Amino acid sequence: MRPELADAEPRPVWWGNLPTGPRSDGLIGAVGADLVIVGGGYTGLWAAIEALTEDPSLDVAVLEQQWVGSGASGRNGGFVSESLTHGIAHGAALWPDELDELQRLGRDNVSQIADFVAAHEIDADLRLVGKTTLARTEHEVAALRAAADAHARRGEKVEFLEREEVRADIASPAFLAGMRSHSGGLVDPLALVQGLRRVAESLGARIFEQTAATGISRHGDMLTVRTDRGEVHTGGHILLASNAYPPLLRRLKAWVLPVYDYVLATAPLTADQLASVGWEQNQGLTDAGNQFHYFRRTRDDRILWGGYDAIYHFGNRVAPELEQRDASHRLLARHFRETFPQLADVPFTHRWGGVIDTTTRFTPIFGTGYGGRVAYAVGFTGLGVASTRFGARVALDLLAKRDTERTRLKAITGMAVPFPPEPLRWPAVELTRAALAREDETGRRGTLLRVLDHFGVGFNS
Repeated sequence: MRPELADAEPRPVWWGNLPTGPRSDGLIGAVGADLVIVGGGYTGLWAAIEALTEDPSLDVAVLEQQWVGSGASGRNGGFVSESLTHGIAHGAALWPDELDELQRLGRDNVSQIADFVAAHEIDADLRLVGKTTLARTEHEVAALRAAADAHARRGEKVEFLEREEVRADIASPAFLAGMRSHSGGLVDPLALVQGLRRVAESLGARIFEQTAATGISRHGDMLTVRTDRGEVHTGGHILLASNAYPPLLRRLKAWVLPVYDYVLATAPLTADQLASVGWEQNQGLTDAGNQFHYFRRTRDDRILWGGYDAIYHFGNRVAPELEQRDASHRLLARHFRETFPQLADVPFTHRWGGVIDTTTRFTPIFGTGYGGRVAYAVGFTGLGVASTRFGARVALDLLAKRDTERTRLKAITGMAVPFPPEPLRWPAVELTRAALAREDETGRRGTLLRVLDHFGVGFNS
């Protein structure tokens, strides 16, 4: 490990500001519930809140294998995106007839989240400041200019920034152009998930932490969620919100790929250091490439710097020791110094990683099992901070067998192409990663990527 990273704390920067660890007892023995939710992150908590808001008499049990906020919901970059389609271009390619409706639903979703956070006084530093996407190569400049035109044609408020304009905003020799979007924003992800927990519990949800769900079984009219500490029986429904973790419906293993993403955070910047970077609008920033960085300022003026590597481990492996990867953290540190040479002396204080649930179409998948009594919403592919609320509402619609504008969408009723099984899965992912890296270098989409495009298959985080 580089000496500059040796003293960095191996945990998310968000965890230094708020209490962490379990705050409720684990399950003991057998209990009953009307709705059992597996997963205590954003999806599961939004599902509990929405279900109890609609019917306060429901008995809702939420099972979380570690503690609320320990997974992706408490360790992500905190980018709040309106997109339900992983971007306009991707949505136009997959669902051209539905894109306007999907864009509207995405805007409404973020607006409703902001209203909810304000109404419940959740101190999550939610700021709808938008995002700038940055080009590092000439071919990315051309692609970004085309993307800005496409956004404008859809009525999105964006501006294309030439080299001088983008460098006046973000002082870095690395950036050649930018696209400034005014939709979405930033949030403290752990503060948000803890706020959702508070609201869910105030509505009556029972949260069982340190309780890992291990299976589902059916006995007559009763469904049972088995855990490592006991069982939850229900004559009602089960909602699966486990995302990248091993699914209780085995079929989902074919569609969801757990990918590890890595992050660094700097020490708080001084006023002079902040001035040397510019960034006065305090928006989120991302690169325009396939292998992209995402970066932002925190409320205490650190820079969070993550992404680029997207690491899949053979056999869909998910384990705590994979949350640290020296090679990825070293690469991130080098890229940061190259991007902001004026911050060469700023130390990194935190390094961590987390697992993302990705699908071949970069958007979540939805469905049911056990005769419609079990529903799932998984595969948010790095854009789940906001879209998990939408996904939770879709899953509840499916359980209630409601015909809504959400459940009529092809984006909801359609299924992604499955990933190949092992032993083909790992080499397929590695070949695709290499092809994406070549496109970033050359600007040319190779044969493999064009074939995958034809079949609606991709790899992203």
